[in-house]
Amino acid sequence: MGAAREPVKKSAPTLYAIIAIKLLKGLLFVGLAVVAYTLSDNDLPAEYRNLLHLLRLNPERRFFTDLATQIGKLTEANVLWVAAGTLVYSLFSLVEGIGLIFRVPWACWLAISESAFFIPIEVYELVKPSRGSPLMIFVILVINIVIVWYLTKNRGRLFHPHHPREAG
Repeated sequence: MGAAREPVKKSAPTLYAIIAIKLLKGLLFVGLAVVAYTLSDNDLPAEYRNLLHLLRLNPERRFFTDLATQIGKLTEANVLWVAAGTLVYSLFSLVEGIGLIFRVPWACWLAISESAFFIPIEVYELVKPSRGSPLMIFVILVINIVIVWYLTKNRGRLFHPHHPREAG
């Protein structure tokens, strides 16, 4: 009777890249949530003016004046809601990344579902005129398509390793 061996998991550089994307995205959104929370009780229009001055940007440009108008409409409660939502989304990405590290099947399905969820939204953003950069939207769309394709195609190999049966 041979001892049961842990199956050797094959190297998967694309999976490692997906893990890195998920973890970096999660950490980025944790940082954004913390920043939003710390700024929630500040005078946001004054903070915005100070930021423009620090970055030596012209506050008279239409983009910056429109943004200042929108910032002036924010309430502390709204900023706290945004911070909470951003934190929840960041935790979602971090759980995905950690689950992929340990190659648990539910993390694969979670990553496929999340990436697939955003594909129609990104296609819509590319088709309609938007404020975002079409190149950036296209790059994110391609990344999500690759993630869905790769994880769907390789989920059996990456997340369901064959366990050797004991000879009986």
